[in-house]
Formats: sequence, C-alpha cells, structure tokens
Amino acid sequence: MSGVRHCPALLVSAPASGQGKTTVTAALARFHRDRDRKVCVYKTGPDFLDPMILERASGNPVYQLDLWMGGEDHCRQLLYESAEEADLILIEGVMGLFDGDPSSADLAARFGIPVFAVIDGSAMAQTFGAVAFGLANYRQDINVAGVFANRVAGERHYRMLSESLPPSVRSFGWLPREADIALPDRHLGLVQAGEIGDLDTRLERSALALTLTDDALPAPVAFAPVATTALPEKLAGVRIAVAHDAAFSFIYRANLDVLRALGAELRFFSPLADSALPAADGLYLPGGYPELHLSVLENNRNMREAIRAHHAAGKPIVAECGGMLYLLESLTDAQGRRAEMAGLLPGQAVMQPRLTALALQRVALPEGTLRGHTFHHSRTETGLAPIARGGCPNGGRTSEAVYRLGRLTASYIHAYFPSNPAAVARLFAP
Repeated sequence: MSGVRHCPALLVSAPASGQGKTTVTAALARFHRDRDRKVCVYKTGPDFLDPMILERASGNPVYQLDLWMGGEDHCRQLLYESAEEADLILIEGVMGLFDGDPSSADLAARFGIPVFAVIDGSAMAQTFGAVAFGLANYRQDINVAGVFANRVAGERHYRMLSESLPPSVRSFGWLPREADIALPDRHLGLVQAGEIGDLDTRLERSALALTLTDDALPAPVAFAPVATTALPEKLAGVRIAVAHDAAFSFIYRANLDVLRALGAELRFFSPLADSALPAADGLYLPGGYPELHLSVLENNRNMREAIRAHHAAGKPIVAECGGMLYLLESLTDAQGRRAEMAGLLPGQAVMQPRLTALALQRVALPEGTLRGHTFHHSRTETGLAPIARGGCPNGGRTSEAVYRLGRLTASYIHAYFPSNPAAVARLFAP
C-alpha cells in the first residue's frame, strides 16, 4: 500500500435540486478537458443519467461516491486511484448540500474536499448573498470554497449578484441562462446522453460560456490509501449476458467491475435490436426506459422467446426495475398504450403521471444483504408473493418487493454490487 496522494478536487453542490449542478459540473469538466487536463468526475448518490452526461463532458468513466451504498472505504479507494492519474477531480453532489443522510456535505467533510456551491441566480438579486452566506456557515466542518452563479441574465446581473456576497465568501464566476446549453430532461431525470444529438455542441458551448474568476486548478487535496484485497473469482468462467441499449442502460460501472473482478465474462446485447441472447450462463437485465420502446420490445418475439428459454433451462436472471417490467406479461405507458412483454413474471405494470417511489433500500436476500435504491414512475400488480422486502435506512415507508421464480430474481431495487460482492456471486452462480 503506497502513501498519500494529492490532487486538486472540488465537490459541486447547491442549495437544492434543480439549480443546474450537472450543467455546471459538465461545463467545468469540458473547460478543463479542453485545456488538456485529465478530469475524473464522480456523482454523489444513486444516479444513472447524470453520469452519462458527465462521461461525455470529461471523456472519462464516471463512478458513484456514496457513503451509504458503497461505504467509506469504497469511496476512499476510488478517490485514491483517481488521484494518481487525474489533474482534477470533480464530484457532483446530490440534491441540496445538506440534504439526506449521508449528505453531500458529509462526503465533503469526510474527505476534506472543498465545496463549489452552485446557486441558480435567475430570479435573485441581493438574496444571492444571503443564500451563499448560509451555505458557507451552516456547518463548520466543511469548507465552502466559494459560490458560482448559474442561469445569469448577463454581466450586469452577475455584478449585482457578486456584490451581494459577504467578504468571507468568494465568487467563482457565472454561467448565462441560454437554451442552447441547457440539458433536456424527462420523467426520470435528464435525457440519456446518447439521445441528445447535439450534446457535444452543448457541452462545448457551456465550456465557452463559462466565466471563471480564476481558471487555475484548486489547491490539492490529500487522499489516503485503503488496504484492499482482491475478490475471490467465484464466477470464474461464468458468462453473463448484460442488456445494454436505449431501453436498458441504467447500469453502475462499479457493478460491471464487480462482476469482472469475480471472474465473470460479460457479453453485452440489445433486447431492442438483437434476435437472440449471446451464449451465456447468466442474464442481467438492468433498468432503463422500456416504456419508451414498447412496440419494438413487443415485436421482438425471438428475444422474448430466448429469454424464456434461458429461464426454462434453470439459468440465473437478475432483473432490476425496467428489467423487471420487461419480464412481466404486459407494460402500459403513460399514454395508455399496452404491449406484451416477456411473460416470465405474472402480472402487469402501468406507468403513472407522478413518481411512485424514490428511496434508498437495504434488502436481505437468501444470498446476503444488498444495498441500493429505487426510483420509478410505474405501478406493478402481480400475484407472486415476494421472498423479501427492502427497507429504507432513513426511516421512510418505501419497501420494495423482491420476487423469485426459479433462478429469476426481480425487483424495483437497483442493487449496488460493491455493497456485497459475495451475495452477487451467489445470485449469478450457475
């Protein structure tokens, strides 16, 4: 185990959700990338869509940093590895700076990372300074290095905002309110990066529009090493087919890393475009947007038959959220269009106009306890009795069911595989 590493780092946070953290983080990443700096970006908390944007902005893989799902040592190891090769580490926070348990502020405090606070100034004048003062002084164990004004009307508006700041709070600069740099969204968050045809143009525009009071790198942060041991290769020689396309794209990179570290060979396929599964011992159907591709999924009968044959052969299947919806008898979208799905699980799901669940989840399975989260707009009806139910660590009432039929395990829960690699190995073992 080598010694402490140092790398400039910032945690990009805000007073609340919707302030434009992802746009600003992406603009910063592209700004520094355009100056030939290697930028490693992380996302705090459970999220699949923001990392897709941040990967395009930085040109590097984006991982989660979550003190609850992954644990402190897991987060520390990721940061330590990045500190060896990066010129800058950016971490996009989750919700508001102090929201949640653990919060983005807890992460900043745990690793001594200064906070770059983004405030939506579009409907503000002097109150900007009061909000900035509150963020900087609410907790004494974090360092709010400064604030950044987002969605600003122009230079005159920015001067008004910056002049409202108390002497103790630094201004990092501003980004204008322009439609051609905004990131489009839909019911689960941002539109997937691959569906935004002009994404790179938007990212370049945001980087060029970024006005920074100082474009130098921040001061280095010290990252300590963690004692680690290699995972036993309990899935050595096991081939796992992983669905990955526009309908099934909600996959943590860390989940794939765990499967590979366990010895598995991953074979990616598309339930939208492919007519057969690759030769595989196990099947992983992650979440995504199956409701946006109903007719294609319904009409791909060969794929549905291949998945049913895989199940009939007694081979393991792990299906999460959208992956579970695909295995039901039918799925109905928000406009009332109903389509037949794979029919492995009895029941049907219907998309709802509002969010139906958003929570962290801990679930005890026969294979071991896994941590993750749930986030969906659908309701499912099934006569199948659950083998387990998740629990919310923050005392929330959300308790997602886990269903099992033969070697099929399905739930709305998106599991974070680093939380228990041994349990993951048991789920996928032939």
